[in-house]
Amino acid sequence: MPPTPIRTQCPPGACNCGRDALLENPLGDLRVLRLTREDELRLLQRLENLESLADLRRLEARMEQQLGIRLSIGTSPNEVRSLRGIVILVHEQPGLCRKTRQSIPAAIKRSLEQRPDIAYDILDVGGLFEGL
Repeated sequence: MPPTPIRTQCPPGACNCGRDALLENPLGDLRVLRLTREDELRLLQRLENLESLADLRRLEARMEQQLGIRLSIGTSPNEVRSLRGIVILVHEQPGLCRKTRQSIPAAIKRSLEQRPDIAYDILDVGGLFEGL
């Protein structure tokens, strides 16, 4: 077991994150397990209150560095007329809860609804941080 607090196990059948297999793998990347439920709530709150595209990129880099969570943000191949045209993908990885993979894009979308200038900036840079 890692010396830092790790995320508690999801109820049986509620998630397919592979937490147990990750803990048993001596070469597994355990960083994602540092995201406890309390830390996840703070992260989601932070993502909901983005100030700018630079702020989003900074958080994206910190999530990858500290937790190994990778995001891809891009535009739909069709014409973008609303926030629905912006695609936010959290890449699957062992130990990352299914609900967390859904909560992160939802929090970012809520932030984009509050601050449409960030969505416009995403569109201005071509919409892609990483290839989808």
